[in-house]
Amino acid sequence: MTSNDRIILDQVLEQKRRNVAPTTTQSYYFEIFTAEQMLKDYDLSYDEIESGNMGGGGDGGIDAFYSFVNGDLIQEDSDFSELKKNISIELYIITCKTTTGFSEGALDKLISASGELFDLSKPTTDLKEIYNQRLIDAVERFRSIYQSLASRFPQLHMHYAYATKGDQIHPNVERKVDQLENVIRTHFSATEFEFEFLGASELLKLARRTPTTSYTLNLSENPISSMGTVAFVCLVSLKDFYNFITDLQGHLIRYIFEANVRDYQGKTEVNEQIQTSLQEQQSEEFWWLNNGITILSSKATLSGKALTIENPEIVNGLQTSTEIYNYLKRCNNKIEQRNLLVRVIVPTDPESRDRIIKATNSQTTIPPASLRATDKIHRDIEEYLKPFGLYYDRRKNYYKNEGKPINRIISIPQLAQAVMAVLLKRPDMARARPSSLIKKDKEYSELFNPKHPIEIYRACAEVMKQTDNFINIHGTSLSTPDKNNLKFYIAMCASQEALQDFNPQTERIASLAGCLLSDETLKNAYELVWNEYSSLGGTDKVAKGSELLEKLQKKMKGKYP
Repeated sequence: MTSNDRIILDQVLEQKRRNVAPTTTQSYYFEIFTAEQMLKDYDLSYDEIESGNMGGGGDGGIDAFYSFVNGDLIQEDSDFSELKKNISIELYIITCKTTTGFSEGALDKLISASGELFDLSKPTTDLKEIYNQRLIDAVERFRSIYQSLASRFPQLHMHYAYATKGDQIHPNVERKVDQLENVIRTHFSATEFEFEFLGASELLKLARRTPTTSYTLNLSENPISSMGTVAFVCLVSLKDFYNFITDLQGHLIRYIFEANVRDYQGKTEVNEQIQTSLQEQQSEEFWWLNNGITILSSKATLSGKALTIENPEIVNGLQTSTEIYNYLKRCNNKIEQRNLLVRVIVPTDPESRDRIIKATNSQTTIPPASLRATDKIHRDIEEYLKPFGLYYDRRKNYYKNEGKPINRIISIPQLAQAVMAVLLKRPDMARARPSSLIKKDKEYSELFNPKHPIEIYRACAEVMKQTDNFINIHGTSLSTPDKNNLKFYIAMCASQEALQDFNPQTERIASLAGCLLSDETLKNAYELVWNEYSSLGGTDKVAKGSELLEKLQKKMKGKYP
């Protein structure tokens, strides 16, 4: 590495920190930056990246911890019980130091922590005096998912990375990697183990690698094109489609499926039929037996028998795509001659895009919650919030990719939590079910009701953002789990403090849109919530239960009857 690499890396880090996360420290942003670069192909949002940060006291040298099942991030309320076979579990464990070298001590910590945290015979309750709650929770989620899927023999991949701004790696440090691998194989004998040292040169290389936005889809025959709009109906060989949906390493490119309304469903009757059609080499062409694939694109250009597709989104056909991937990954595809029906459409506007997604997914039974992001109310919220510098990420990572500041982006789950806490006064539910609030029709209709004044979404979002900012500035002594446990309760109480009303109605809460809550208001709410939370034991269970909410309601009712 040249000395220039370290200088350039520092400049890149500082410029990106000022643009997207100016309130964070340089060391914390280095951790976020490293995780973002390592996991670039998973296309995680900023809140998902931050959810895996473990830094702080009692982290065992683990600054970031991420686990995935078939490419989907394991979160608090994740459910993978429907998966039956071809299951892959991936674990990423990252150590970050802003030093200019790699130390043996950092590896010693990883070896010790890995030996204890991945020993399934040792209850995590025995480790709570050693490691922080955030790390314990992440390990418990991984353990629970791994053990629940064990009978289906998932393939486990463990990726370790040690990132610094250094260059030289001493042989004594490198030898520690073998010790770490031996510890891991003691607990998981069949795992695929990988370790990377990431210095300034390696981090710059990762940062310079941008996700591909232009893909070529080779066609078997000249396509049918429509008049007036850009749309093609094509026959594509299974081999060429496999090449289209995989990267150079042969991995499924998951982010091109982001707009798909369903995750891969695993061993369902439909998927088994698709796999049977692939394996049995029947006399009928494959595309005769399958509904095909629908791809949306920002631009599509035909040249001979090849389509160049900009920003492809596979909005229908995830199950078929995944079964084709699973089939050709393990089979000799040189003899495969069959074709697949593919539709490539360039929508004229966002409303058209959403209608296509809904229509192409209406032919089979799917949960209504899967189509939420295409509802008109979410387009309305996005358009309403943008002039106020709030970016509603109904299309995941759209605004992250545009370089908008982290603290001005709000996702659909985050807005749902804010509305649940502030408007519906259920911070306990907002805390307990972070990613599944919109799955049930009753709750969804209460959260995203077209009859609500549109200002309510700005008000709830801003109260939540101001609460987060206050906690980050004044709650420096709090652990990350405590901050996460407290914030929804503080947001609810702060809105009631600001309005001096125990039970403000929708219109009054909407009037908070554009208002800056005073430090005194936030301080009063913070102290009230902290006192009651800590008196009950100050745990996740307290934040997810009903007793804390009942106590706060009683206090606020006495103050503002």
